[in-house]
Amino acid sequence: MKKIIFTLLAILFSTLAFSHGPTPQKVQESVTIAASPEKTWEALKNYSAFEKIMKVRSFKDKLMKAKYELIKTDVPFSDYNAQIRVKKGENDNESVVQWTARFYRTYKLNPPIPEGQDDATAVAAVKEIVGPGLAGFKKSVESQ
Repeated sequence: MKKIIFTLLAILFSTLAFSHGPTPQKVQESVTIAASPEKTWEALKNYSAFEKIMKVRSFKDKLMKAKYELIKTDVPFSDYNAQIRVKKGENDNESVVQWTARFYRTYKLNPPIPEGQDDATAVAAVKEIVGPGLAGFKKSVESQ
């Protein structure tokens, strides 16, 4: 009798382990900019192209870190949280800008997942924001 109860409990708990919902996703990209970290940080705080798609949640000047939330709502992901950090590069006139985004796919339930609402679609959509965003920012800062 104990073996039967143990077996039933094992089956119950093993199925619960697979029913936890979507896994958080992360996209992290960096770009090196030919400008001092201070100049790059000031440019980031005033970069209007980011304001078209994101709203600033906080600026931390000492850490050179900004936290953003997404304004756009017609995207295949949800619960988007992003931070952009400026760090010193290999020399005083070089900085590294790192954009880290964390999010979930749109469909929050377990499989079957509808087409276009899966993890791969969500990651690809975020990369379409992060990659061009960093490239545009680099071009803007280096042309000043």
